[in-house]
Amino acid sequence: MIYLELFWSFFQIGLFSIGGGYAAMPLIQNQVVDVHPWLTMTQFADIMTIAEMTPGPIAINGATFVGIQVAGFPGAVIATLGCIFPSCVIVMTLAYIYYRYRGLNMVQGILAGLRPAVIAMIASAGISLLIMALYGQRSLPSDLKQFDAIALFISITAFIILRKFKPHPLWVMAGSGLAGIILYTLI
Repeated sequence: MIYLELFWSFFQIGLFSIGGGYAAMPLIQNQVVDVHPWLTMTQFADIMTIAEMTPGPIAINGATFVGIQVAGFPGAVIATLGCIFPSCVIVMTLAYIYYRYRGLNMVQGILAGLRPAVIAMIASAGISLLIMALYGQRSLPSDLKQFDAIALFISITAFIILRKFKPHPLWVMAGSGLAGIILYTLI
């Protein structure tokens, strides 16, 4: 019975945690601390800390760690499957619909309408990363004079190298990291 409860709890979390792992934390807390008193609040905080430190999605890591705490290795597998199952079903359904109806003009129109939004989201993430690199915070500060000239130099140099010589991006990233180590220790 515990396996079914674990699966159902994490199925609900996987289904309703739109927005990523941090959006799933209150749902996980509600399920494992309040609805099913499987963990204390201290245990939950410890598990979420480990889930954040471990590589991978926080919600899936949290499901795995809660499952192993509640019902051992089988519980970890069941909770993890419950967490990822809704996403798999939704993606498979959308893929089936796309492959079945991809030739329709309406579907092509929808996809064409989504392209600018995707470009805007990618640009927004890039601008946020650039602001964080140059100013050390996620949004522009009120005092725009305080920016990191070394980060600006490395960014511009990396961009020029990528555009002019077209090397593999991993080499540019490694070179930028090395340049950062050298420049920040020298200056």
